[in-house]
Amino acid sequence: MTPQEYCQQKTVQSGSNFYYSFLSLPVDKRDAITALYAFCREVDDIVDSRGEAHIKQVKLDWWREEISRLFAGEPQHPVTHALAKHISRFALAQEYFLEILDGMEMDLHANRYQDFKDLALYCHRVAGVVGLLSAEIFGYEDRQTLKYAHNLGVAFQLTNIIRDIYEDSRHDRFYLPQHEMAEFGVTETDIRQRRHTDGFDRMMRFQIKRASEYYERAMALLPDADRHSQRAGIIMAAIYQRLLTEIERDGRKVLEHRIALTPLRKLWIAWRTRRSEDRLHRKLQRRTHHV
Repeated sequence: MTPQEYCQQKTVQSGSNFYYSFLSLPVDKRDAITALYAFCREVDDIVDSRGEAHIKQVKLDWWREEISRLFAGEPQHPVTHALAKHISRFALAQEYFLEILDGMEMDLHANRYQDFKDLALYCHRVAGVVGLLSAEIFGYEDRQTLKYAHNLGVAFQLTNIIRDIYEDSRHDRFYLPQHEMAEFGVTETDIRQRRHTDGFDRMMRFQIKRASEYYERAMALLPDADRHSQRAGIIMAAIYQRLLTEIERDGRKVLEHRIALTPLRKLWIAWRTRRSEDRLHRKLQRRTHHV
């Protein structure tokens, strides 16, 4: 198995929403984003696996050393071997990979967040930075696109937190800010025992609204000039926003079951969004030519 095949297998097996957006990319960019996602999966799987925190820390420390080897041209792992040829081509910054590892370490040492400021730092490290790296791979002309990519990454993470609130509680992780839970009168016991109280429902409405605002902010920041190059991110957003809509339509019953879109539905959303973006791109090109 080649390093790229390893990354491809890692991505497909994850069943992630991201995979369906990668299909729209040319081969070189698809290989790069697949390798990046495989890296994220590798380090995230360490944190999510069973075992002692100090053992997980040792594994994350190894990855920190591996990132140094990657940027020194001496990668050892299949994922970093796959990443190696893309580092210079797409100007992928070493500090961003290290920040992702910083975010993974937060999961080892902090399973509660007092306020949204604390949670926002976590979201920045594990998702916003991934958005920035993705934007570099997709390509852009206007640096404002980086603000779009960061906000979109945070929106994805907030959506994941909403979807996985019960599952995370089983691992003694509560990502929703403690002061917000207190404000709505929701306790950790309520979540563990799947009590969908009025307070919980109001809290989830609040969380969904905030995630939706991040999507809206991201799309408002995306310059027309970069819509086509960032099309894969727009497809990701369409899939994630549909997931958020389904959670809302289901009555925010995230304590009762984990809401997910079927692979066929993800493919449909990806295809429809790509067609819509292609039509918009042609329209913008005609407008530019006329000017």
